[in-house]
Amino acid sequence: MKESQDSQSIARKEGPMAMSHVEVMVGTPSSVDAGMVEFKECLKRMRDGHPEDALNHARRALGAAPKNPFYLSYTGLLAAMADRRFGDAETLCREALNLKCNHAQLYLNLAEVYNQAGKTPDAIETLEKGMVSAGRDFRIRRALERIGVRRAPLLTFLHRNHPINRMLGRLRHRFAGPARPY
Repeated sequence: MKESQDSQSIARKEGPMAMSHVEVMVGTPSSVDAGMVEFKECLKRMRDGHPEDALNHARRALGAAPKNPFYLSYTGLLAAMADRRFGDAETLCREALNLKCNHAQLYLNLAEVYNQAGKTPDAIETLEKGMVSAGRDFRIRRALERIGVRRAPLLTFLHRNHPINRMLGRLRHRFAGPARPY
């Protein structure tokens, strides 16, 4: 009670900046700390399989630090997972990449948004750009393998599902092995 009265009197004398400084000293978490607490809770909820709850925490973290690329990226990813709002999700993830273009997780999040939206070629392209910008990160390599890269059909004038292409593709796979893009 005494600390509260002292901080209020300081705030009246020195203005609003003094109040926030005193609050930090007394123990009230700053907005950056609050954002980090919310973001950690977001990751926990996401890991536990609750994307709707995680999205709420991500939005609160983003409110505390609107220019944090990780908060932007995860808010976008969770908007795609929980609300199926792929356009907004892509915009948020791209904005995060514009702020910090050399971190693998940001590319992985955008690629997952594309994958959720059914845009596999865009997901592969994003991961390939991530390999160049963020280095040959094993998580990007693993994501590319999980998505799978298909070779072109041997007889391009026939459809991929044509029985001759399928038979030749099996033979190629048997002798040359699976496609290894990276």
